[in-house]
Amino acid sequence: MAEQNIDDKENKAIETDKEIILEVKDVKKWFPNAAKSKEYIKAVDGVSLSIRKGETFGLVGESGCGKSTLSSLILSLYKATAGEVYFHGKPVYKMNSRQLREVRREMQVIFQDPYEALDPYLTIEEIIMEPLDIHKFGTKQEKREKVEEMCRLVGLPVNLLTRMPHQLSGGQRQRVNIARSLALNPEFVICDEAVSALDVSIQAQIINLLLDLKEQQNLTYMFITHDLSVVKYISDRVGVMYLGNMVELAAADEIFHHPIHPYTEALLNA
Repeated sequence: MAEQNIDDKENKAIETDKEIILEVKDVKKWFPNAAKSKEYIKAVDGVSLSIRKGETFGLVGESGCGKSTLSSLILSLYKATAGEVYFHGKPVYKMNSRQLREVRREMQVIFQDPYEALDPYLTIEEIIMEPLDIHKFGTKQEKREKVEEMCRLVGLPVNLLTRMPHQLSGGQRQRVNIARSLALNPEFVICDEAVSALDVSIQAQIINLLLDLKEQQNLTYMFITHDLSVVKYISDRVGVMYLGNMVELAAADEIFHHPIHPYTEALLNA
């Protein structure tokens, strides 16, 4: 009965004319258990979800539940044990290297740690320019202009471009991460604990920046976090993961006011 209720809530939440840009169908990722050779660690065990253009999909759960593994599977950074990911209806796992390269222009990620995600031996300009170099974007002057444009977009002074990551504050470094992720004008961005390593006051600034960029750049987000207050503020729909499974998926208001699964209730009570 509970499963039927979850399905009803999900169907109600996605009734819209907006197209589905990302669909995950029964994706699994099992890792061999080093301690027990015939057993597997089921990091992601049959997860399905869909994300529509222009929405923010929140993904919550405690550490180790499989959230980040799922994001790596969506980006095809891991080879899935089973299942498929579709981007605009095209199967990602069946793509060749050239097709996957094109898709990765449209699917980007903002990582958790704003320092570890940046190469300490590159200047800020070189870091933001790196995806432009990889995807052979324009001339040197056009790339320079694009980097300056991205700095202004994320509220980063252009005079910081010659500095190194260690010379910036945590909030500034995360703005660099965001600028780099948006440099190729992606359509879909995974924010993997993008604010959890920041001070609370800086968190609010970055969250509001992400919301502004969503409107300005017509972005679609998957926002991964364990912070329910952030999810409630930023998300249109929310999926709850537990031990590699999606145990509940519904509109954000439904999740917070009418949770069905006991684990969701435990998260809210905590």
